[in-house]
Amino acid sequence: MEIKNNERAEELLELINKGRYFTKLKPEHKENNSFTIPLNVSGYNELNLMVSDLLKASIILLNPEAKGLSSFTKDRDVNVMTLIEIALQLLPEEEMELLDDLHKIYLENECL
Repeated sequence: MEIKNNERAEELLELINKGRYFTKLKPEHKENNSFTIPLNVSGYNELNLMVSDLLKASIILLNPEAKGLSSFTKDRDVNVMTLIEIALQLLPEEEMELLDDLHKIYLENECL
C-alpha cells in the first residue's frame, strides 16, 4: 500500500512539474516560508492610487452604515485587515525617504 502511495505521489509531482503550475508565488526566504507576488504598475502614481483605493475601500467597509449600502458585502464578508495589510506592503518606504531628502534640499535652496 505504501509503495502504491509513493508511486501516486511521484506521478502527481511529475504532472505538476510538467504543467508549470505554482508559478505565481516566488520564494523570498526559504527559512521563513514567505513569498512575493509580482505586481505590475506603470509608475509610482499608479501605485499610490492603488494604495489609496485600498485604504478608501477599507474605510467604507469599516463604516457600518456604508457597509450596508454596498451590494458586494451583503453575501460575503470582506476581510478589511487583509486590504489594509496589502496597502501597507505596497507603500514605497525607501522612496518616501528619498522624497524627504529631496524636499529638504528644495527647502534649503528656496531660502537662498
